[in-house]
Amino acid sequence: MCLGVPGQVVRIEESAQGIPMGKVSFGGITKDVCLAYVPDAQVGDFVVVHVGFAISKLDEEEARQVFEFLRQMEELAELEIPQPEYAPEDGPPAGTDPGHPLGRGEADMKFVDEYRNEADAQKLVQAIRRVVTRPWTLMEICGGQTHTLIKFGIDHMLPPEVTLVHGPGCPVCVTPLELIDKAMAIARRPEVIFTSFGDMLRVPGSQADLLSVKAEGGDVRMVYSPLDAVKLAQKHPDREVVFFAVGFETTAPANAMAVWQARELGLTNFSILCSHVLVPPAMEAILGSPSNQVQGFLAAGHVCTVMGYWEYEPIAEKYRVPIVVTGFEPLDLLQGIYMTLKALEEGRWGVENQYTRSVSRSGNEVAQRLLQQVFQPCDRQWRGIGLIPNSGYCLRPEFAAFDAEKRFQVEDVTAQESPLCIAGQIMQGLKKPHECSVFGTRCTPEHPLGAPMVSSEGACAAYYQYGRVTV
Repeated sequence: MCLGVPGQVVRIEESAQGIPMGKVSFGGITKDVCLAYVPDAQVGDFVVVHVGFAISKLDEEEARQVFEFLRQMEELAELEIPQPEYAPEDGPPAGTDPGHPLGRGEADMKFVDEYRNEADAQKLVQAIRRVVTRPWTLMEICGGQTHTLIKFGIDHMLPPEVTLVHGPGCPVCVTPLELIDKAMAIARRPEVIFTSFGDMLRVPGSQADLLSVKAEGGDVRMVYSPLDAVKLAQKHPDREVVFFAVGFETTAPANAMAVWQARELGLTNFSILCSHVLVPPAMEAILGSPSNQVQGFLAAGHVCTVMGYWEYEPIAEKYRVPIVVTGFEPLDLLQGIYMTLKALEEGRWGVENQYTRSVSRSGNEVAQRLLQQVFQPCDRQWRGIGLIPNSGYCLRPEFAAFDAEKRFQVEDVTAQESPLCIAGQIMQGLKKPHECSVFGTRCTPEHPLGAPMVSSEGACAAYYQYGRVTV
């Protein structure tokens, strides 16, 4: 849910409500995208799109820095490894590409394929092998990063001294069981149209999931963007439209815009069931635990696209750990791993930014301003982990009329987690999915006991989908 997809702006227009919108092409598929948070975007620009909102404009010059880094690695390797000679008439060395963005020709950036080049990945792996001299444990925060690492086998490419553990950055996975039960209680009401991103529909509650409610006759609908839920409220003034507002800081601006827009339109039949969580308090909870094993972090690139990385600097200083803001493609992750390991080997701590094509230190200040107007920090329960103070967003008092928990009086719903599920230990880096006694047997994507097995960003789902353990 925190993933963003790069696309190219092909048209800019304004909605009837005065919100800047655009048509964005994703490899030939065109979608409507809200451009309110990238007001300087022009036709032809590439943007990162998340849940129907552009959250950053991609910098092509910065995008090439990964390949400049590879060039530098090649030059260093040439000092250590004899290179075969070749004559100009023989053509370029095997494996080179005149259109490759490494500098052997200037290909147009597409922001995906360039970062999945196997030969370049192997060069980064070799750079990692050269820098590592002792055991280290790193945690990638985002579930999207986890899936890339497992899907492309990056964890198996690393030297044995490097252990990767998987963090709590899957918003579906950390949504507490009681909130799923609250969602189902609301969705069962006959006057309600309950809307959600698709990821949440199969997350198990105490007894069932939202798809089960739909099968029973509840009006449960999957939407592309929270603005779609606002449109439903306009279209059905006789129904209560509720949007399940789940996510980290990446998703929060989209939900803030939906609430803001509903107020501007005077909609009294729209509300959100809010379960926003924040990354920095979760990192502090992990680092402050007596059982912590994490020595360095790969921070979530799209969370930092919105919020910047300045708020990680005090954490790095307090706990003396390196934190590297990292993208989601294989080369991004390998470079982020290299940068983290190099800092550890050199005894350095602090924050570095690998994902410079999308992230700045200050983040998206337009989005942050609306977040501050609509939401305020609050304590939040994390599934399998417990209460983390000031680790979530809730609506400010002036927007309390849009709070579905209060509107439908479900604040007192409680639930008990399955004693068999070790999701909390997995998301704190204490266990791997295959170490769960019910992994792949009593807990599968078809019959999940915990959200990490069913979420598209869940660590358990990644291990199951990509066959890490034969069951």
